[in-house]
Amino acid sequence: MLSGAAAPLLLAMVLWRLASGLQAHVLTLQRAFPVNESVGMDELRARDAARHARMLQQVVVGGVVDFQVVGSADPYLIGLYFTKVKLGYPPAEFNVQIDTGSDILWVNCRGCTGCPQISGLGLELNFFDVASSSSASMVSCSDPVCSSVVQTTAAGCSTETNQCGYSFQYGDGSGTSGYYVYDLLNFDTIMANSFVANSSAPVVFGCSTLQSGDLTKSVRAIDGIFGFGQQDLSVISQLSSRGITPKVFSHCLKGEGNGGGILVLGEILEPGIVYSPLVQSQPHYNLVMQSITVNGQALPIDPAVFATTNNQGTIIDSGTTLTYLVAEAYDSFVAAISASVSQSTTTTTSNGHKCFLTSTSITDIFPPVSLNFAGGASMLLRPQDYLIQTGFADGAAMWCIGFQRVPDDGITILGDLVLKDKIVVYDLARQRIGWANYDCSMSVNVSLTSTKDEFYNTGQLSVSRSSRKKLFELIPCTIASLLLYLLAPTWTVS
Repeated sequence: MLSGAAAPLLLAMVLWRLASGLQAHVLTLQRAFPVNESVGMDELRARDAARHARMLQQVVVGGVVDFQVVGSADPYLIGLYFTKVKLGYPPAEFNVQIDTGSDILWVNCRGCTGCPQISGLGLELNFFDVASSSSASMVSCSDPVCSSVVQTTAAGCSTETNQCGYSFQYGDGSGTSGYYVYDLLNFDTIMANSFVANSSAPVVFGCSTLQSGDLTKSVRAIDGIFGFGQQDLSVISQLSSRGITPKVFSHCLKGEGNGGGILVLGEILEPGIVYSPLVQSQPHYNLVMQSITVNGQALPIDPAVFATTNNQGTIIDSGTTLTYLVAEAYDSFVAAISASVSQSTTTTTSNGHKCFLTSTSITDIFPPVSLNFAGGASMLLRPQDYLIQTGFADGAAMWCIGFQRVPDDGITILGDLVLKDKIVVYDLARQRIGWANYDCSMSVNVSLTSTKDEFYNTGQLSVSRSSRKKLFELIPCTIASLLLYLLAPTWTVS
């Protein structure tokens, strides 16, 4: 322990060294670049970016990442939800679909074959250029990423280029292939005491050089897909495995008006959230659905049609617009809805779908629905969560059932139609999914700690300027403390 006399002496010596500029000979400094060689800005940026990434892995841990959400569940408006990601250095922005039914983050790559050049959504399409990012590097054939097993993803190698390639197929028959890249994902991290830091972390993502199927169409074209699955190569898995973000993410997709919403790598807190356990050892977010009730009455559905097998079960998928029910459940559901409104609507069909004509508000005549899951968790659906307005006929609004029929040995998929206007929490640490009905135009509270004793109030990418200012006000104090430590000699005091 330092004696009372020694402490003032030590402080005086340190202050004297700082004031007089005396050479302490404690640190040996070497130039990173030779003094007689010119250094370009790109080279300096690349070196700084690599250093910042190393610093992030050591310092920025346990924070929350907040993304802005754009889009709508209405298939006649947009039919998908997407967000922006910033990749590389200097950062380039890409609009990517939020997809909990797949694992990989991928974006269109420069020179892509089959990639749309224009978007019917009015977006400017962007293409990732590896050569333009000073922090990018290819994933080689010898990298462990190439030998990792990711569901429905095949990794391969080019012996000519030593690049690790991939091929990914989606349920609608569309596909993408390309190669894996290491580069920086840039984001705002909300940390303890609501400090906000501009952060970045190296991640592996796909650079798409070939697309097929619906991905080649321009009508809803965007720059890529942001896979939020639970496999090792998903961004949430990559960041949480290094302690950069919690092992949980949440979204609140706004259904009314022009849509939008909130997406956070963190846990949204809300008293009304109910949870159901995830089915273990499944590639998707599988839940056990037990029954469906219409207007409080359970439908005559054998629970076995919802059992999880290789080609059956119930999954949560934000990358799907509508909701798909196995045949037995679908038929019972349509029959129950039709019987409930037979006296107040005119029944019709449109493109093979059951529809209803009404001049009355649907909330006044259509019944509430409940999807009931293991653990006693029920998902309460309003009429607008299972109906879609497709137009007008004979002076009345036409509302069609938005649920689709799939074979009994198929998979029940809960898409954006029922996920909208709800907080949905994917708690990977506790292997459960929770939800609660919510107005997603409002702000939400997000836990910053595993004990939930500290939280941050966030809206649609809201950032507190005062918090950011406080963070940077701490930097001079930290540097001064570091200088005092480095300039002081080594003391051994008993």
